[in-house]
Amino acid sequence: MNEHVISSGGGTVLVAGGAGFVGSHLCDLLLARGHRVICLDNLQTGSRRNIEPLHNHPRFTFVKADICDPLALDTRLNQIYNLACPASPPHYQADPVHTMMTSVVGTGRLLAMAEAHGARFLQASTSEVYGDPEEHPQREDYWGHVNCTGPRACYDEGKRAAETLCFDLQRAGRVDARVARIFNTYGPRMRPDDGRIISNLVVQALRNAPLTIYGTGGQTRSFCYVSDLVEGLVRLMNVSPNPEGPVNLGNPGEFPISELAEIVLSMVPSTSRVVHEPLPVDDPRRRRPDIARARHLLGWQPQVPLAEGLRPTIAWFRQVVPRTQPEPVLRALAGDAAHLAARAPARKDVS
Repeated sequence: MNEHVISSGGGTVLVAGGAGFVGSHLCDLLLARGHRVICLDNLQTGSRRNIEPLHNHPRFTFVKADICDPLALDTRLNQIYNLACPASPPHYQADPVHTMMTSVVGTGRLLAMAEAHGARFLQASTSEVYGDPEEHPQREDYWGHVNCTGPRACYDEGKRAAETLCFDLQRAGRVDARVARIFNTYGPRMRPDDGRIISNLVVQALRNAPLTIYGTGGQTRSFCYVSDLVEGLVRLMNVSPNPEGPVNLGNPGEFPISELAEIVLSMVPSTSRVVHEPLPVDDPRRRRPDIARARHLLGWQPQVPLAEGLRPTIAWFRQVVPRTQPEPVLRALAGDAAHLAARAPARKDVS
């Protein structure tokens, strides 16, 4: 770590998208570190279940609202985290216009709020700004290879526009904004219908349904456990001085999708078999973060290996996925998780 300083403490924090998968874990961490947290969510993809344990917490407030709509808070804010946008293709493509407006209009409203309150601002951007990358691994100075008119553009281009807003206001001296480019994240509280690869494969295995792999399965992804990610977000928010550029947050361990399917089947007793479907339009072939900036500026790198993170993730899905499996499989699913994990192929994925 260099001369940058990580500071934290009390204060009031707004978490937009705080009832979502990542947002709810962020709320947990901020409360544990002494902050007052205002969780704002329209519940389009978030869930009250994710924040139910927090409702009686004396420093937690939930506000149901959409960041695209005007919003006034009578509480002085110290920090604003913007995680308010559907993040998986089935969800952000369900209403692509609203997805784009959430990233542009919604982010603009939250930035205006940050300016009015003198609050520090963190934008949850995405590795999707790199598109189907021609540079590997992806560094923050890579401009990306994005189809601006395709079915994923509402999310990809929306997030790129949100970054532009952040850095324009920062250069103007109006907002202290930070941008995290988040790579594939997984863990408890993911939705069964999330549509991303880990949730898809785990849910299919639990249901003894065919495991769907798009294309050959040779395309790669890098998977970061949610506790590692939210620690990185908090460090980025609190580092001083401002990094003055985007910061990749993700696990540089790179896995072919076909190998991920093998790991899931080794950890979930199932009669499932792999089936192959055509690749979706503009699906990235490779995805791996270069996290040198995060290591240097934040002293951060992921700590949770994939097999270790999959155990609580699978346990979560066992609770929320309808149990349509045959009884012997259900009994096996209740078995020792450590024994199941030991069957996963050995792989070092945290560097």
